[in-house]
Amino acid sequence: MSWLDALILGIVQGLAEYLPISSSGHLEICRQLLGVDLSGNASLEFDVMLHVATVLSTIVVLWREFLPLCVSFFTFRRDDNFYYVCKILLSCVPIGIVGLCFKDVIERFFTGNLTIVGGCLCATACLISFAYFFRTSPLQKSSPMDPAYRPREINWLDALIIGCAQALAVLPGLSRSGTTIATGILIGDRREAVARFSFFMVIIPILGEALLDLKKIFAPAAHAVSNIGTMDTLPIVVGFIAAFVVGCLACRWMLEIVKRGRLIWFAGYCLIVGIICIIY
Repeated sequence: MSWLDALILGIVQGLAEYLPISSSGHLEICRQLLGVDLSGNASLEFDVMLHVATVLSTIVVLWREFLPLCVSFFTFRRDDNFYYVCKILLSCVPIGIVGLCFKDVIERFFTGNLTIVGGCLCATACLISFAYFFRTSPLQKSSPMDPAYRPREINWLDALIIGCAQALAVLPGLSRSGTTIATGILIGDRREAVARFSFFMVIIPILGEALLDLKKIFAPAAHAVSNIGTMDTLPIVVGFIAAFVVGCLACRWMLEIVKRGRLIWFAGYCLIVGIICIIY
C-alpha cells in the first residue's frame, strides 16, 4: 500500500465512521477501486490504527462530556454520569457477544462481496428514511411533528435496544452510526442525546476489536495470521493522521446534522451507492 492509498482510506474511515454511510462498507469499496489487497499482519496493523484514530477523535471532540463520565465511573460516585456509563456498558453487550462468537465468520463471508455491501447500504437508506418520516414515541403515542411531543432521555431499555442495533451494524454497508441513531429516534429519544450516546458507545467495541486484532498480530500461530506482509511505517502514520483529523471534523459535523434533523440527506446517497455496488 502506498501512502496515497493510506491517505484515501484514512479520510474515508474518518468520514464514514461518523456519517451514516458505513465505514466498513466504504472501506471495502475503496479497497476494491484502489486495488489494495492487504493480508496477514499488514491488514490488521492498518485496521487497528484507523480504529484507534477514530476513538481518539471522539474523545477529543467530546472531551467535556467524556472526562466527567470517566471521573464519576472510576470513583463510583453513583451520580447521573456513573449510570450513563453503565448504560453504555449495557449497550455494548450485544456487539460483544457478536464480536467474540461470530467476528471471524462475518469477516470471511462478507469481505470482498460488494453485492452484500450494496444491499446493506440500501437497508441503511431505508432505515434512515423510516426514522425521518415515520418515527413515533412508543410511550407517548405522539408524532415528533406534534407540538405536545417531548422526546425523552435514554433509559436502560433504550440503551439495550440501541446496543442490539449496533450489533446488527457489524454487516459491511449497514451504517453503525446511522443504525443506532435512527433506532434511538424511532423509540422516542432526543436526537442530540442519541447522537452523543452513539459516539460514546462505539469506543468500547472499537478498542475491543483493536485488542483482538493485536492479539492476532502477536500470536499469529494461534490465529492463522502470517507475519509476512507487515506494513511500512509511512502508510500507517498517514492513515492514522488522516482518520483522526477527518474524524474530528466529521464528528462535529454529524452532531450538528442530527441536531437539525438532516439525516435524510444521507439516505439518498446510501441508496445510490448501494445500487451502484449491486450493479458493479
